[in-house]
Amino acid sequence: MTDAKIEYTGTVWAINHNNPQPLVDHALKKLHDHGIVDGDIVLTDAPTDINVGEIVVEIWPHHLDVGRVRTIRNDSFISGTEMIIDLVTDEHGNYID
Repeated sequence: MTDAKIEYTGTVWAINHNNPQPLVDHALKKLHDHGIVDGDIVLTDAPTDINVGEIVVEIWPHHLDVGRVRTIRNDSFISGTEMIIDLVTDEHGNYID
């Protein structure tokens, strides 16, 4: 397991589509582990005023997709994957990493 730091400036957008709170809390912990400052994270289901170069994190039950915004067109963004952060659970579904 690597704890590589995420290089970023400005806002880090964490995309949350009605995920359970334990998953959101663990995702935030993992972002902190990778060097993201708490005040730079915005939890949202749809980023607004997003800028090229900012980080977008898709929260999934077993991993985080970390991408960097490359292009913005018609209020939509295109991002490329920078890294995938695995979220490890025990046999009861509790996050353990």
